[in-house]
Amino acid sequence: MRQQGILTVVSGFSGAGKGTIMKALLETYDNYALSISATTRKPRPGEENGREYFFITKEEFEALIEQEALIEYARYVDHYYGTPRAYVEEQLSLGKDVILEIEIQGALKVKERFPQALLVFITPPEAKELERRLTGRGTEERQVIEKRLLRAAKESDGMDSYDYIVVNDVVEDCTRKLHELIQSQHLKVVHNRELTEKIKGELKELVGSPESD
Repeated sequence: MRQQGILTVVSGFSGAGKGTIMKALLETYDNYALSISATTRKPRPGEENGREYFFITKEEFEALIEQEALIEYARYVDHYYGTPRAYVEEQLSLGKDVILEIEIQGALKVKERFPQALLVFITPPEAKELERRLTGRGTEERQVIEKRLLRAAKESDGMDSYDYIVVNDVVEDCTRKLHELIQSQHLKVVHNRELTEKIKGELKELVGSPESD
C-alpha cells in the first residue's frame, strides 16, 4: 500500500542557510518535493514560471483565496505570496514528502490546516554566527544586515511553536538530521492508520471475536 507523504514546514532566520539545506536535501535523497509558491510579482531575470514561483496576476491570486485553494498566503510590499493547495495535496497523495520553506507566520497557518504537519526550525549554533554569515555574503550594506538581525530577534519568539530545532553548523550533518527527522514521521501511528486497522482486522478473523474477561 502506498503511504501518504509527510508535509514538512521548514523555517529559519535569514542567513541560517535554509536554501542551502533544501538544495542539499533534494540532491542527496529521493522522494522529496519542494513546494512552489505562487506570487503576483513579476519574474526577475533568470526566473522561470513553475520553477522559482508560479507567477500569476493579482486577480488570479485573489480568486484562489476565494476558492480556498491556498494553504497559506501573505502580502509583502504590494505583492501576494502563497502556497497552492492542489500541488501539495497531489504530491502527498503520490507518497512524496513535501517541503514548504516559508516564514513563521505562514508555518503556523499550515499547522492550523494540517495538524499532522511537521514544523522544523533551522538555526545557526549562535547569534554571532548568524551575523558572520550575513556579513560574509558581501552583498548587503551594514544597515540592511542590522535590519535582518532585528527581524531575527523578533522571529526568535516563534521558535517555541515548532516541533524540532535543527542546528545548521555543518551542512551535511544538518541535511542528514533533517532527512532522518522527516523519515521518522512515517513510523508514527497517526500515519499508519490503514496498516493498524488491517492488522487488527486480520487478527480478529484469525482468532475470532475475543471474549472479554
